[in-house]
Amino acid sequence: MALGKGHMTWWTPEQFTVRRELLERRIEIITAVRAFFRGRGFLEVETPTLQVSPGIDPHIAVFSTELVEPFTHAKRLLYLHTSPEFAMKKLLAANLPRIFQIARVYRNCERSPLHHPEFTLLEWYRAEEDYLSLMDESEDLLRSVIKYSNNSTFFRKNRQCDPYKPWIRLSVVDAFAELAAIDILATLTDSIDPDPTPLATAAHLALHPKDRWEDVFYRIMLERIEPHLGYEKPFILYDYPAPLAALARRKADEPRLAERFEIYICGVELANGYSELTDVPVQLARFRQDLAIRQQLYGTTLPIDEDFINALAHMPPAAGIALGIDRLVMLAVWAEEISDVLWAPVTMAP
Repeated sequence: MALGKGHMTWWTPEQFTVRRELLERRIEIITAVRAFFRGRGFLEVETPTLQVSPGIDPHIAVFSTELVEPFTHAKRLLYLHTSPEFAMKKLLAANLPRIFQIARVYRNCERSPLHHPEFTLLEWYRAEEDYLSLMDESEDLLRSVIKYSNNSTFFRKNRQCDPYKPWIRLSVVDAFAELAAIDILATLTDSIDPDPTPLATAAHLALHPKDRWEDVFYRIMLERIEPHLGYEKPFILYDYPAPLAALARRKADEPRLAERFEIYICGVELANGYSELTDVPVQLARFRQDLAIRQQLYGTTLPIDEDFINALAHMPPAAGIALGIDRLVMLAVWAEEISDVLWAPVTMAP
């Protein structure tokens, strides 16, 4: 059912009629998501799309724009956020303990059956909780909303996934051992930027000149791990190696690992959550490392949101998660790709 080349005729009655039922199910699912969180005492919030920093992930391309102030005509470079994470954590610092947002977010250079340059992201945060509570809540959420799709299972590429069955939870260490015969912790020569050679050797992979440890890690994930995740039952992959901690805190009893998890449905990564890092010096060091990687790989840089760093010092212990709404709907209504469940796609060049 995928839209035609360029999406230039998505609005014709013939094209739109095919997708209308899926879009109506989209409304029902998003309504159910809101009801789920309101029923649990969460406050729905709205934060600006325009941000000083769009997110620091070195591999995400961003959109920039220029803000012109009235009267003074002062100009400032701003970015379309890649996630509402920074702003929502400021609200945690403002003593809002349970919050969620359904936000439009933007990532450049992304378009595929599972990606779109503008998409919808659900994020929610719980103060005084850790990532284990979010795993449980994610199970409850998906079981609650699947019924509004007119289906009882998720589906992709002739494979189904039943959220009512007991979910599978497996650590990254165990997943690499069982599915790729690799001792991932033995390859960590450093907790921030390990040498990629031991991991490549263990995986029998050739190193490319600019490969870093995480590049090799994700090649193995893509080829040997992810194809096995989330069929028949949803799959939670947890406790990522410390170099992939992002904004997650490390495990107290095993600092080589971070309290981060991802949810897979039908082989598709649906959500990414973690126990939040609130250590300001550690977070600054990670940001600077990511910016150095961005500069080295792509010759670009981004600003650090100093206001976020200030807020981080006042933020309570918390857990947060981001879940792709478009992917959720696509899997729930058995659509072929994300563009089938968008009201209006971002059109490509003819």
